[in-house]
Amino acid sequence: MSQSAASGASRLSLFDLDNTLIRGDSDYGWAHFLIQHGVLDGAEYERRNAQFFADYKAGTLDILAFLDFQLKPLAEHPMKDLLAWRARFVEQEIVPLLLPAAKSVVDERLRAGDLVAVVTATNSFITRPIADLYGIEHLIATEPERVDGRFTGRVAGTPSFQQGKILRVREWLQGLGRSLESFPESWFYSDSRNDLPLLQAVTHPVAVDPDPTLLAHARAYGWQTTTWR
Repeated sequence: MSQSAASGASRLSLFDLDNTLIRGDSDYGWAHFLIQHGVLDGAEYERRNAQFFADYKAGTLDILAFLDFQLKPLAEHPMKDLLAWRARFVEQEIVPLLLPAAKSVVDERLRAGDLVAVVTATNSFITRPIADLYGIEHLIATEPERVDGRFTGRVAGTPSFQQGKILRVREWLQGLGRSLESFPESWFYSDSRNDLPLLQAVTHPVAVDPDPTLLAHARAYGWQTTTWR
């Protein structure tokens, strides 16, 4: 969507990615894929990956510690290898997790002329091709730092996580000449308690196959709940 089209959109539709648009977690799956293909040492990496995933589900994830862990493999391999692995990962592991019901909602919002974006804590290297599978141009994700065409293993800017999602959405909208408040309707679809800050910031929060904490919150505040599975 061009900036002129974005400036005229009357509705904002934001979508979380993992366990919302797809039936699984792309971050966790990427690490598991690298282990399966011998890129990472299995036992230790799997143990730490599982602990971080458990912390995420519990709402206690130390995002900076996780990113130090999760972005390190990107810094240790040439871009051509990373791109080849990513293509195989998306084809073999992500495509089977796509949700037709989610695609229908995204397609409807795009046809209606909404300003549509994926807003995810997972890094953009993994998630850019997944957003493309849904036909979504705008991606707000955690950004891995690059220097001279290679990843450094560090994060660039604010991670797109919890309160960081609101900040990153506001920065993105400002670049388009808009603000969150300029939309009569703003929607955010998510499964996770970690997204409560952004869900509370939009006019229409939707809990999609929500975790127990989000489900309880949605029921308490009368938010819409739905399933795409």
